[in-house]
Amino acid sequence: MTQRSSAHARRDRVLRVVLPVVGLALSLAAWELVVRLFGIPPYVLPAPSVILQTFIADAGLLTQSLLVTLLTTLEGFLLAAIGGVGLAVLFNQSRLVEYSLYPYAVILQVTPVVAVAPLLLIYLPQQAAVLACAWIVAFFPVLANATLGLNSVDRNLVDLFSLYGASRGQMLWRLKLPSALPHILGGLRIASGLSLIGAVVAEIAAGSAGAGSGLAYRIAESGYRLNIPRMFAALLLLSAAGVVIFYLLSLVNYLALRRWHESALSAER
Repeated sequence: MTQRSSAHARRDRVLRVVLPVVGLALSLAAWELVVRLFGIPPYVLPAPSVILQTFIADAGLLTQSLLVTLLTTLEGFLLAAIGGVGLAVLFNQSRLVEYSLYPYAVILQVTPVVAVAPLLLIYLPQQAAVLACAWIVAFFPVLANATLGLNSVDRNLVDLFSLYGASRGQMLWRLKLPSALPHILGGLRIASGLSLIGAVVAEIAAGSAGAGSGLAYRIAESGYRLNIPRMFAALLLLSAAGVVIFYLLSLVNYLALRRWHESALSAER
């Protein structure tokens, strides 16, 4: 890479960080100014400074609720990852299994979780219902991407493995799963955010029924009590958690693929 290209790469990295920060600072300043100039009350639109004060005052409660939501998100994500990849392997090994079960997976995906959550809360304990919602919305992206990856292996390589007498297990572990890894990681990255969404929807439904302890429940509770600053503080904390989860999975994707896959290799400009 030439010195000029290196300078351009450093400038791009700096701009990628600085521009969003500057945009956020200007937006917060404009928000604060509008609220103060027009005297908007906090129960309608709180100023960023009021939201910050509320977050500091309620940090213990909000952090505890966030941990509850994150634990449910992690459990739902792990169940979706294990179940989605495992079922995709079964689909790849047996067309009969795929033809029998794949339509039900599609039905599970297209059914809105916001409609399923109240029903699950009737038949399951509250925490189990929230976990089931987190799993439902995260499961299909993993299954679909893993199935696509396993079915997209280069046919010439499959024929080569068959020519050398590789067993089905060897072909799966040494060819199909490594080839499908980018698709699987892509599905996991999507599922990580969706599991958080599923947990939030179920917690809001549980909060409507008067139960719950997660961060989404705090948002619903704050809305009922017109504690809008706390609602904004909880919402921003929840958004920050989603961003962190996404970038953690992006980092895992990069570390797993950086040495060999085109999507993670640095392009020379």
